[in-house]
Amino acid sequence: MPVFTTACPRNCYSTCAMAVTVVDGRVTAIDAAPGNLATAEGPCLKGLSYLERVYSPERITRPLRRTAAGTFEPISWDAALELMAERFGAARRENGPQSLLYYTGSGTKGLLNGCGMQFWRAFGGCTTTYGDLCWPAGLEATRLTFGDNRQSAPWDIAEARLIVLWGKNASETNVHQMRFVHQALDRGATLVIIDPRRTPTSDRAHLLLQPRPGTDGALALGLAHLLIEAGQIDHAFIKDCVLGFEAYAELVHAWPPARAAAECGVPEAQIRELARLLGELAPLSISAGFGMQRYTNGGQTMRAIQALLPLTGNLGKPGAGWVYANLATQIFSSLKNPLDFYPPEQPDGVVRVSISTARLGTDMAAQQDPPLKVGWVERGNPACQNPDTNAVLASLRALDFLVVVDERLTDTAREAHLILPSKSLFEQTDVIGAYWHAYLQLRPKVIEPPGEVRPETNIYRALGLRLGMSEAELDGFLPRPGDAGVESWLEAKLQPIGLSLAQLREGPVLAPGSEPVAFADRRFSTPSGKVEFFSVEAARRWGVSPLPDYTPPLESAAAGVGRYPLQLLTPNTKNSIHSQFLPLQQIRQLMPGPSLEMGPEDALARGLKPGDRVRVFNDRGSLELPLRLHFGMRPGSVSACNGFGAEDGGSVNLLSLGRETDLGHGAGFHDNLVEVERV
Repeated sequence: MPVFTTACPRNCYSTCAMAVTVVDGRVTAIDAAPGNLATAEGPCLKGLSYLERVYSPERITRPLRRTAAGTFEPISWDAALELMAERFGAARRENGPQSLLYYTGSGTKGLLNGCGMQFWRAFGGCTTTYGDLCWPAGLEATRLTFGDNRQSAPWDIAEARLIVLWGKNASETNVHQMRFVHQALDRGATLVIIDPRRTPTSDRAHLLLQPRPGTDGALALGLAHLLIEAGQIDHAFIKDCVLGFEAYAELVHAWPPARAAAECGVPEAQIRELARLLGELAPLSISAGFGMQRYTNGGQTMRAIQALLPLTGNLGKPGAGWVYANLATQIFSSLKNPLDFYPPEQPDGVVRVSISTARLGTDMAAQQDPPLKVGWVERGNPACQNPDTNAVLASLRALDFLVVVDERLTDTAREAHLILPSKSLFEQTDVIGAYWHAYLQLRPKVIEPPGEVRPETNIYRALGLRLGMSEAELDGFLPRPGDAGVESWLEAKLQPIGLSLAQLREGPVLAPGSEPVAFADRRFSTPSGKVEFFSVEAARRWGVSPLPDYTPPLESAAAGVGRYPLQLLTPNTKNSIHSQFLPLQQIRQLMPGPSLEMGPEDALARGLKPGDRVRVFNDRGSLELPLRLHFGMRPGSVSACNGFGAEDGGSVNLLSLGRETDLGHGAGFHDNLVEVERV
């Protein structure tokens, strides 16, 4: 039986290597592939569920056209291509190419993904987005502080004596990291968890702090106050490698533990105990999650947390450092330079980068000269996953013609005029990177696409010919049709970095320039060449304090905004990656539907009991969900996993507002106050 080594391309920390068995042209088994040392234990339930996902009867395998009645009917590829050529061509003639919205999410990783933007450039241009839903506030904070988003190898955390998982539920969202955390604990390390919710990650924690959501920056400043006051800082490292320590010390002097405790809602004794651990135990690794940088103060929060590492000299040493994003494999991606998330300072006149991903709905509606008329969405589900669902839906529905490329009927696909079936990870060869480990991996084609499914590159080529592009023009950025054409295209991309498909067929390969311990050379690509506690660029580019100062989120219980007393958290669930796996029956057996988690104090105050149907609401919208009691939930906070959509009563983003983080043009999802009542 043929067994192929491949890798999961989903937007997930692990990017697991997988061994795939194929019998008679059908995938029959998915197992661990040990060549990737970061994911040697094999894929999670989501990875195993690809067997259902690829062969699901719900998978779209033919082009579908919306009928006058609002349903969908199959049409031929010829008819679909003719319809697209007619509608896109007319929009270009009548309103200009920038009347077309090109929206991509991060649903799958792959080198071939870049072909889409090249196609729309050849079309004459388009309008697209800047920013990102996932992690840009943290990326920008890291760039401003350290100069690069560099990270030690995943297994280096096993060398730490103190591990702080700050706002990160790694047991459910970064499962392979926990293997190395457990190795450290078995050697005597200490684990600290900082999270408003008690999660499975807390099971082996020595200390759990549950701050008021959005106040982590104040906690970090309070910890720094105690470290400096006790003299438990690395004076030599600060002298040689830090810019702005004196101004920073003055800032944190104003944050004694009593003030930090009052702001965070964390007992002062816990803050003092964590400061003691930070001062006495080394090496220290801090691994930060994405959730806490999804507040309007998220970037400054991350800068404040990062400062604790150089303050104590825990940088550039085995077992010590900042674990957030490893961009070593982003050789071909704009992620290699987070500045590419931002609107270009000099627009090229072809691609209009004018829509904030965080404000997708309102910014789409605001486009003029020309207004948006048609749209193309791939690798994303913005109707469910972007903030302010109502505004997103209104803007999608205002388009004259919308094409969505997907494997299934998502909330966004239901808004389309034309749905095109997309390939699965097994149906076209590609090369993928990661953002937790440094492996480049081959994702080989192992089966033929079902039905009439075509890879996106083939769709673009066929559409380009209908729009009057020549084969020679399309050859400039698209692979030739067929497996040989794709492999030749990939080889040409790999050659400049000294790699080949043959090497990747042997197994995962560490990207050129990857390093076992980040910043061991003490070289920082900041303007000063040092770790910057004081960043002139932060003030100039973003209008924030040059120091990692704390301000409350715009909408939080701490700030006393509005009449809604509960902070709504919308974390990921271990059973899905946003909306991508939740429809599968294999997943539904474990998670039949959405629910609202609430602590017993808040439930008692509202006369609620487990199983009650409750209304979660604010001025923006409402959801009806069954109530679950969570005895580890911080009072004043409630939680509902993101990813569920219209089929389950609506997205959590019916309640969120489209607004940006302070750095990086991220999405401030978690600035979101609600109230809860029985239905």
